[in-house]
Amino acid sequence: MSELENKPVAAVEEAQEEEVESPDVHFKPIVELADVVVKTHEEDENEIFKMRAKLFRFDQEAKEWKERGTGDVKLLKHKENSKIRLLMRRDKTLKVCANHYITEEMVLSPNVGSDRSWVWNVAADLVDDEVERQLLAIRFANSENAGKFKVAFEDARDSNKKLAGSATESKPKEDEEKPKEAEEKSEDAEEKSEEAEKKD
Repeated sequence: MSELENKPVAAVEEAQEEEVESPDVHFKPIVELADVVVKTHEEDENEIFKMRAKLFRFDQEAKEWKERGTGDVKLLKHKENSKIRLLMRRDKTLKVCANHYITEEMVLSPNVGSDRSWVWNVAADLVDDEVERQLLAIRFANSENAGKFKVAFEDARDSNKKLAGSATESKPKEDEEKPKEAEEKSEDAEEKSEEAEKKD
């Protein structure tokens, strides 16, 4: 008789279970892949606001609201120029569904019949590498979150307005300096032409 026939049935089953439960299988990959660094273009920005929401856009042709995505809406402040933009990515796919700077023309207005959603116009929303004019609506889980978003949005708008104001104030000074430089150059040119005439 063989060894298996001499052992009791329970002992044989136990030995087989041990073999099945502890397989030591290891496969080496055929091709080694290097880690890929994915840039989100958020590396140079600080997150100043983040909250989960659902975004809609108004379709002019169909005359209805269409869902653009659900995810985290963020307000990001650039580290160098301090401009603030709104960015929203869809859950799981992380596809951009809203991406624009907050300008002084953007005014949040309450959506009809809801205290937890806001509507605003965007002159240039960059999504899918296309810049489009959009009417957007955003809805939050409750009115408290909607209120927090409004405060953060308006603070960002005021901050960007101040930055734009300081940029326009510095431009006239530069413009004033340019005519002075032009006058000096023209005077130098006149003097040179006068000296050239005297030599002749």
